[in-house]
Amino acid sequence: MIGPTSRTVLKRDLLGSVCRLDLPAQGSHAGSACIERDTRDARWWLRLAARRLAAREARALAALQQVPGLPRLLQWDGHRLRRSWLDGQPMQRIQPRDPAYYREALRLVRRLHAAGVVHNDLAKEPNWLVAPDGSPAVVDFQLAMRPRYRGWRFRVLAYDDLRHLLKHKRTYCPERLTARQRAILARRSWPAAIWMRTGKPAYRWVTRGLLGWSDREGAGDRGH
Repeated sequence: MIGPTSRTVLKRDLLGSVCRLDLPAQGSHAGSACIERDTRDARWWLRLAARRLAAREARALAALQQVPGLPRLLQWDGHRLRRSWLDGQPMQRIQPRDPAYYREALRLVRRLHAAGVVHNDLAKEPNWLVAPDGSPAVVDFQLAMRPRYRGWRFRVLAYDDLRHLLKHKRTYCPERLTARQRAILARRSWPAAIWMRTGKPAYRWVTRGLLGWSDREGAGDRGH
């Protein structure tokens, strides 16, 4: 891949660095931008975990190349991942209240699942974008999964993806929730219930205490 004309660091943490690369024009094609996640900058004791997360993102994006509203995988060499840049602002900044946004977001989640991928991190508002035309987009596939078989595990994770989207709709557009959507919100899956009681406290300790993250941080990386 041709080298960038400029590099803007969006985030550095224990798992590496995330940069925006502005790529030069080639022939009749205008210049473009992409996101690069470089695991070589990770702390030595987290470098293997960083590579595994990036590899998971690469596998998910490779299966979703034809789905609009999602980043396209441009390159993965085992250390650096490049994906296309998506214009838009993170959900928590725009706070979308248009019912059309959530209708399109539901279609996007269904297309993601139809491709055999579950996102696994849609509860975080920075992972949802509002594009300039008002349409939804999704980023940050580090925790995404593409199970070989669509068994009970896939169905449970897909249900939680849907439920997390509906929680955002309940926050910003509650009057347009349907009776079925309210029923889904009222019924948490049993793995999610166990996670909330046992896994999430440990996750928060690691991500907030050890890594210095919070659920609304990372918008510079995840928001494009």
